[in-house]
Amino acid sequence: MDWGNVTVEDLVDALREVDWSSPPRPMSEFFSRFTVPKSLAKWDSRLKCNLYYYRTNYFIMIVFILGLGFLTRPLAILSALLTALTVAFLNDSFAGSFSEKATRTIRGFSPQLAAKMRPPLQPVIRGRPSAKRAIYICGQPRWVFVLIFSLVSFALWYISCGLFTVSLALLIGLLATILHASLRTPNLKARLNTFREEFRQVWRNYSEI
Repeated sequence: MDWGNVTVEDLVDALREVDWSSPPRPMSEFFSRFTVPKSLAKWDSRLKCNLYYYRTNYFIMIVFILGLGFLTRPLAILSALLTALTVAFLNDSFAGSFSEKATRTIRGFSPQLAAKMRPPLQPVIRGRPSAKRAIYICGQPRWVFVLIFSLVSFALWYISCGLFTVSLALLIGLLATILHASLRTPNLKARLNTFREEFRQVWRNYSEI
């Protein structure tokens, strides 16, 4: 896959649609080999490839750095968890999995409520969705959950006075992510993984025809 031709928008869409439930890459691989890219084009391609391939590692690293900054602020830890959950809701796979598990849990003690949490049926034309599939969480549009969790987490940030702490910790986490993604040499396994993801996407689109 030529990551040089992948736009930032394409990368964001891929990260939003890909399954994030896969375990992180081994630490021995994550800190294996580092080299300086020889050109700006090489750096751009390497950065996008590593951000996609090591996405779970970077997410855990950022959460860990945030956690270190909140050791003396328990309420800020709850704020960070809600913020992480809000970001996770933006991923299609996580949102669908969360909605399914929540509905299954509620069905155990209230089948009527669980029935109301089913997502609405979307129109299909000639075996394919008429528009891009909308994501629902517990029967509500995804943006409702994202908005509610964002407001609650922001309120907790304000109460805990941890806005400066989270800004500094988040900045450090993002800089560490960009630095690692820029210097970590993509291995053959990373390239093969992106090819496999491409094949799965093509096959999924073919099966919907």
